[in-house]
Amino acid sequence: MQDINTTGITNTALVLGATGGIGGEVARQLRAAGWQVRAMKRGAKESVDAAGIEWLGGDALNEADVMRAAQGCSVIVHAVNPPGYRRWAEWVLPMIDNTIKAARAQGATVVLPGTVYNYGPDVFAQPIREDAPQNPTTRKGAIRVALEQRLADASASGEMRVIIVRAGDFFGPKAGNNWLAQGMVKPGQAVAAVQLPSAWGVGHQYAYLPDVAATMLALLQRRHELPAFARFHMAGYWDADGREFGRAIQRVVARRGGHLPKLKAFPWWLLRLASPFVATLRELMEMRYLWSTEVRMDNQLLMRTLGKEPHTALEVAIEATLVGLGCFPVERGPVARTVG
Repeated sequence: MQDINTTGITNTALVLGATGGIGGEVARQLRAAGWQVRAMKRGAKESVDAAGIEWLGGDALNEADVMRAAQGCSVIVHAVNPPGYRRWAEWVLPMIDNTIKAARAQGATVVLPGTVYNYGPDVFAQPIREDAPQNPTTRKGAIRVALEQRLADASASGEMRVIIVRAGDFFGPKAGNNWLAQGMVKPGQAVAAVQLPSAWGVGHQYAYLPDVAATMLALLQRRHELPAFARFHMAGYWDADGREFGRAIQRVVARRGGHLPKLKAFPWWLLRLASPFVATLRELMEMRYLWSTEVRMDNQLLMRTLGKEPHTALEVAIEATLVGLGCFPVERGPVARTVG
């Protein structure tokens, strides 16, 4: 049985990339908000998980799989990317083409987590608005510009809508691939040191995944009031000197009773040495410029549209993330005793 919202529109969503950080968070929040949620994964057997999400087997690169999974959906969340930053040139555009075909067939709204890769140095001098020119200097950036152009062209037909939400570097309790979990701290271990990728004195923008998902849901509730092709930027957290995020981690660890972790520079030199032999590291090195240049987005349009931006206090978000990463001892309750 499908869930119906107060306007009588069927709330059924397909989430592509639900095993990843943003896709998984959006899927969980949609379900909690009363949506019927489907997720597609290669090799998955048809089932419903504990959160009430319906899983289907399929591949985002297979048009028939996507068309079948999208039947009856009013929303398609396109949060799927090639693993390990690889094969973007081969897979990114074919996957969005399949999503576009399914969305046009269903008259659905496509929700896309955007990237800052789309922008080049010509707009870095000031906070970036949604209508800023997109002149990327990297291969990934050019691919993402082409992806968004295909969505813009498709939405112009009147058969589908698009909502793009662009935010800073993701982090969260279940964030999947992200800098905090894969470069700054070590999951499953007490935080002894924090490796900071930013050059000294260079600001950086971060986004807490639950806040990004909440923003997407709030925009979806207003999707019929928005332009057919709507783009929004989030402010998230601005680390003005590239060290404040690390200092916030220090405060959280200290409050939890741990030893104050050291703040260290991320070993970019090590990535450079290893990158000729590891494809994923080569791809990461291509994006190093985002840590040596300030790239900040302007959220005024989002504020005008929603009235506010979903925002969790930084230390609350960091603590929840570190707990999710297993960086703190598991808190155990009192041992139950049998009374004889």
